[in-house]
Amino acid sequence: MTIRLLGVNHHTAPIELRERLAIAPESLGEAALALLGTPGVSEGMIVSTCNRVELVTSYEQTAPDVMDFLRRYFALDIDALRPHLYEYEGTDAVRHLFRVASSLDSMVLGEPQILGQVKEAYTAARAVGAVQSSLERLLQTTFTVAKRVRTETQIGTTSVSIASVAVDLAKKIFGSLEGKKVLLVGAGKMSELAARHLIQQGAHSMLIANRSFDRAVRMAQIFDGRAVRFEDLHAVADQADILITSTGAAQPIIRREHAQQFLHRRRNRPMFYIDIAVPRDVAPEVNRLEGAFVYDIDDLQSVAASHMSERSREAMQAEAIVQAEVERFASGQQTLSAVPAIVSLQQSMEELRQAEIQRMQGKLQSLSTEQRSAVEALTRGLINKVLHQPLQAMKAAARNGDLTVVEAVQQIFGLPPQGGLTSQDSASTQEKPAVTSALETARQETGEPTGSLEATRR
Repeated sequence: MTIRLLGVNHHTAPIELRERLAIAPESLGEAALALLGTPGVSEGMIVSTCNRVELVTSYEQTAPDVMDFLRRYFALDIDALRPHLYEYEGTDAVRHLFRVASSLDSMVLGEPQILGQVKEAYTAARAVGAVQSSLERLLQTTFTVAKRVRTETQIGTTSVSIASVAVDLAKKIFGSLEGKKVLLVGAGKMSELAARHLIQQGAHSMLIANRSFDRAVRMAQIFDGRAVRFEDLHAVADQADILITSTGAAQPIIRREHAQQFLHRRRNRPMFYIDIAVPRDVAPEVNRLEGAFVYDIDDLQSVAASHMSERSREAMQAEAIVQAEVERFASGQQTLSAVPAIVSLQQSMEELRQAEIQRMQGKLQSLSTEQRSAVEALTRGLINKVLHQPLQAMKAAARNGDLTVVEAVQQIFGLPPQGGLTSQDSASTQEKPAVTSALETARQETGEPTGSLEATRR
């Protein structure tokens, strides 16, 4: 099974393109299911945030045409999209996903939101059956790596996020937020973070508009603000010096004609829009109006850059953790590749042992139950001792990526080159304990959760 990752992010594509690829949280499961329908895709998941859209897939043999999925699902010209895409496979894909979840590839280094967004993508894909064994293993390891980075470095000590950078920008524009009126459009997590930072910076007059008025009321109570019904947004927006917007709207909610009305009612006093939504909430042409200043998610990059130097040392430590975990995961994957051969060998030897006992059944009839148990233990012990060195050699070779040793052992014991279990070979743990032992041992060595033989084969 090979892991492949294809995507765009704030480093490679402008917001004009990213917003065309954005997927709403409630549509992530549907999109993952559509991705799973692409020929050759065994498992799939889509991460969609304001700064990236990434397709994570696994496949068996031939790499699937994920580009075709992008063309069909988003109705995009692939030739126009191609220069902005990046693609990783195998270990490189694993490393990239680890770095993303650990916030090492974020616009704001160390921001805490991205891990939750990756988990949200995983949950949505898993719910529709698009995430199974391979991506399950990868994602669980990804979450562990991100947790290590958080707990073993200081990269996330200071509360930094896109929302906090937006507030920093507002402060730089005005010099001080004391006495400034702010309108938050959208009452989600990003807006809540922005509200907290605004209060810390001295803003005390806050309007909150949201499609769910109850949600706006709850946030207004928390931050001593005033809730505004969403349909009244355009009627009250001119009261705000700063408008910070983060909704999930598919089209801009503030267009040029709206902004003109706001400026007219403000008697041309300037108004600042900080649009941290993808797709954008504020139409780009608003920025052409005299007195209207629009900053979108890409404009925040220059502000975010100031945080990089403060965290560079912690980032180096975090990168070292990621690299060690990538190597550990790759080693585990290689060891797992030898499991079918190990299972086949142990199964073959167990069948040989049982056949020999059956052949000697006539001579063993006079033995007591205790003596029969002793014969069972003796023959099992002999088989285990004979197999110990070959099995260790196979596991070590697999960890080093040298499957020629595995194939050589198979030839010595007269096993087929692709020896492994098929649907006809299924056995209960009681019937073939040696087979189960091989699988459990391999999984324990690779950090895999132990389980039944049948679960492993699936």
